[in-house]
Amino acid sequence: MEDGTQHLGHCMVDMKELSASPEGLSAAGVILTPKLPQVEFSLACNDLVASGRDRKPNALVQVAVIDPHKQHLVSHACTEIVEANKDPLFLTGVTFPSEYPASPETLVKLSVYDAKDKTQESSSFLGSATFSVGDLLRAKDERLTLSLRSSDGVCTAGTVVVSRLKMGEMEEVDVDQITTDIPSQKCPLVCESAHHSCTDRENNPLTGPVFKNPVCKVYRFQTVDSKWMLVREQMEECTLSFSIPKQLLALYIQEDMSRVQDLKELGDLSPHWDNLRKEVMTRYAGIISSYQETLAEMDKINGCSFKPSCCKAQKSLEFIPINLHTQRMRVTCPKKTDAFYDIVTVGAPAAHFQGFKGGGLQRLLSRYEAEKKRFSTAYQCIYYSPEHTAKAQEVLNIMSLLQPLITRLVDQLLQAAHEHSSPGLRDALKHLSDKTEQFVHTLKDELVKSALLALHAAQPGYVSKNQKSTRAQSQHQGHTNQTNDQNQNPIQGLPGHSPPTSVTETTVVCNNVEGTQTTAGGEPLSLKHQDTIPHHKEYDEEEWDRLWANVAKCLNCVIAMVDKLQEEDNTKQDPVPEHQLADVITSHNPGDWREQLCPLVTRLKDCVMEVVEKAKRAMTFVLLQEAACSIPQGFLLQQRRDIVFSQALAALACGFVMRLYAGMQDKGFLRQLHLVGLVAQFESLLSTYSEEFGMLEDMEVGISDLQRVMFKITEAKSDDLSDLQPLVCGRRDHFTVEVPLPKLVFHTLPEEIKEGKLLRVFPVLFNVGINEQQTIAERFGDISLQERINQKNFETLEAYYKSLSEKVPLECLPCFQTQTDIKELLETLGQNVVAKKKKNVEILWTAGTICRRLNGIRFTSCKSAKDRTSMSVTLEQCALLRDEHQLSKDFFVRALDCMRSRLTQGDIGQWEDPEAGAMTENKPASRHFYPIALLLVSSHLLVVWLILSLVFLLAKYQ
Repeated sequence: MEDGTQHLGHCMVDMKELSASPEGLSAAGVILTPKLPQVEFSLACNDLVASGRDRKPNALVQVAVIDPHKQHLVSHACTEIVEANKDPLFLTGVTFPSEYPASPETLVKLSVYDAKDKTQESSSFLGSATFSVGDLLRAKDERLTLSLRSSDGVCTAGTVVVSRLKMGEMEEVDVDQITTDIPSQKCPLVCESAHHSCTDRENNPLTGPVFKNPVCKVYRFQTVDSKWMLVREQMEECTLSFSIPKQLLALYIQEDMSRVQDLKELGDLSPHWDNLRKEVMTRYAGIISSYQETLAEMDKINGCSFKPSCCKAQKSLEFIPINLHTQRMRVTCPKKTDAFYDIVTVGAPAAHFQGFKGGGLQRLLSRYEAEKKRFSTAYQCIYYSPEHTAKAQEVLNIMSLLQPLITRLVDQLLQAAHEHSSPGLRDALKHLSDKTEQFVHTLKDELVKSALLALHAAQPGYVSKNQKSTRAQSQHQGHTNQTNDQNQNPIQGLPGHSPPTSVTETTVVCNNVEGTQTTAGGEPLSLKHQDTIPHHKEYDEEEWDRLWANVAKCLNCVIAMVDKLQEEDNTKQDPVPEHQLADVITSHNPGDWREQLCPLVTRLKDCVMEVVEKAKRAMTFVLLQEAACSIPQGFLLQQRRDIVFSQALAALACGFVMRLYAGMQDKGFLRQLHLVGLVAQFESLLSTYSEEFGMLEDMEVGISDLQRVMFKITEAKSDDLSDLQPLVCGRRDHFTVEVPLPKLVFHTLPEEIKEGKLLRVFPVLFNVGINEQQTIAERFGDISLQERINQKNFETLEAYYKSLSEKVPLECLPCFQTQTDIKELLETLGQNVVAKKKKNVEILWTAGTICRRLNGIRFTSCKSAKDRTSMSVTLEQCALLRDEHQLSKDFFVRALDCMRSRLTQGDIGQWEDPEAGAMTENKPASRHFYPIALLLVSSHLLVVWLILSLVFLLAKYQ
């Protein structure tokens, strides 16, 4: 199968042990628990006969299903290889999940092979046996012993034992069948477990709309006390791989079309500014057209839920994350409640189609900001710093939110007045006052005032005071050359620019909003009392102050009238004398509250609208400067940033939904969710060499941009699957992901969440390169990017824990067998971050452990979320089984082999590096694959040697 299913069983799982009782877990019902597989069975063989009589076979079993309708074999599962054992007992079982269309008539074929050499694909067929699911269910003790028939159907190659795995039953098996290193003893084959309800995950109202196409594997491993644990892995695709990027594309298109409309509404501009506006609008039109084409191509795709790595550089899919999958490991141990460990695996968010020749986003953005001042001079526009540009966008967003909100609150106030409801009047007035004050505070920013001046100066026919005085002097002296020169350059005389001669204290100069001012020619200029934004004394600055002040005055009039009406209602007396409110209120019939309030609130709405129109045009003009200075590089960078963010947000939304579903019954988790938020820890295995260096630069910016995302849990309109899909709304600087829940589930949430409180997520990224390219980077290259990323995100994680410990009791956090204090873990992480150690994977292990302790969301990534991701997560999984579930040390290597058994040799060869030993913990599981890695390195050296030899020969004969 394609990439995603290739690493089933290898990419498992982030870690939160449920503290709920068995009854609580069962009561969760369709909300939490995945459906238990209908049929699971283990396999063992006896008296196998190898092809060579002088050796014991390295046995493995291929499991296939015979389709009763089409009568052809379908590969279903494969065990691990048990070396040199004629009576192997396989730790990898076979599962038919509830979603699989199995029936009692379904036929299962078992084919046993002798894998002669693990480093090769050569194997010999020993024998096969066939049975039906009904045969197994009807058999005594639900166990079948079948003879293995050779290819000629005559000779017996041994027997295979099929035993159904069931909860609550015990079976005794000789452990020396499993490994010769363990003394012969009796131990249970299947663990006891608390009761769990069987639920259909595919039709589950919570998981159905988001997660689909589950693929399962089952194992059994021995614990230190000679008991047996049952381990299930379930990997699923996520519909958000496509739905989130499609929603984002629609929002990008809507935002850019709105930006174009705002530019049109700026009105008449002088020829210079009008030409800049047209050029910017043309660029936006190009982006809109490109996004519309991409969205149309994505709409044509049906039935696919993830993007395989072979399509990572396909333009029509560049917004889709690579190999986004959710994975769960479920551990059942004797006499204990089941534990679940979840993780999200995804390819590193990066713009693969655009490539990495010039680096990734982090480098490109830094270079772009350094060059933008030069662009502003070339395009003769005003340079605004990124902070001022962000402020302009923030003002626009706040106005777009507050203006309709104020209108609605005014309507509520009038409705309460119409009903003569004093409590309703007070509540509506309180909310109206709060929002109006916030509105006024936003507009008092100095940037708005300066932008209005700049816009005023960019209109046709504008002549600055300096130009007027210069012209008058020229006419008086009979000199006109200077005036003609100014007319030839449309930028001179506008706020932010100055003529090249006779600069005085009142001269308007080009400034870059960072304190450095220059003339139009780019030369530095020093003035007294310099402002950080364009300023001209001739412009009536008081006009804007009066406008936003009128909003506050109108609000005061409304407050005074409401106070008057409530006083009259309380005293039941005649209205107060008119002269007490004569300066602000016109007397009306005291019996009709609405009639008396209506003129005042109408005036308030009119003032708000007038202010919004002016401020919107001013901030749009600021963004025009930003866009003009950005041509063309800024638009390309914005597209790249959109692509990377889309991939990152799809992964984050997937992880948030999965974590929310798993924690619905955990009150401590829900409390942490609305009081502080969740940490989302991204583990990256990218090298800091060649193309992956650029990928890491893209990923750093993409993960950082997730700080602009908030989550909101809403009540679904219905329980229909289409109404349970997460929705995205907002603009580039702030997105909100709404996660709808069924009505019955929604009403069990804390009040703060039900009231619509926005929920924060704190993304952190830790990277440690572990492949052979990282070896080159550490010896000959630069790893400062990795060091800076780890240090920066360690500080973020440390600040999150400090905030969490102040607001949430530590009792709300999950309990683990290993009781290492989180503070100690943070200290260890900090020490490893600053340590100059090659391929220091302790950083990743410690960060992952802290994330699980903090109820966080775990992500693991490499270039394509296949090879390195698989190897990392399987090791993490086995370490959890050892540390949290007492996996026997003698079974650690075998457990690791089982989970990695289906990796191709090429995969492991690419992962394994002789100097990355920590990632394989003593390397026993991957000892067979060292020749592959050495072969890869040797082949690279051979190619280099051949090239150098060829160059030498050519030089010699020339």
